[in-house]
Amino acid sequence: MADAARAGRSAADSLERGTFHDEVRTYKVRASSADAPDSFQVYTGDREDIVLIISGINSGDLKATWGPFWRGFKPQWRAWLEDSAFRVFYSRNRPRPTARDRERFCEG
Repeated sequence: MADAARAGRSAADSLERGTFHDEVRTYKVRASSADAPDSFQVYTGDREDIVLIISGINSGDLKATWGPFWRGFKPQWRAWLEDSAFRVFYSRNRPRPTARDRERFCEG
């Protein structure tokens, strides 16, 4: 039983992309899958309160769905949260440059 719990925890951990925070809360970003996720969610707190779900990443038809408590927040704050979440989501998804990527060739 402990092995199953540990396996479930490590699978969930592999979906975690990172965190960011404002003056009040820490927000966590979780991908929908380990390979080519089509959505991600932003949540906060021990109860894992869903703040925002961004879907349509692979199709490019992005849709933001806000949790009930968060819909009433000011548009500026919601734009900040979306931008912050995208930065966290994509920061772990970028390939690292190799030595070959840094090489420069001159043919002239």
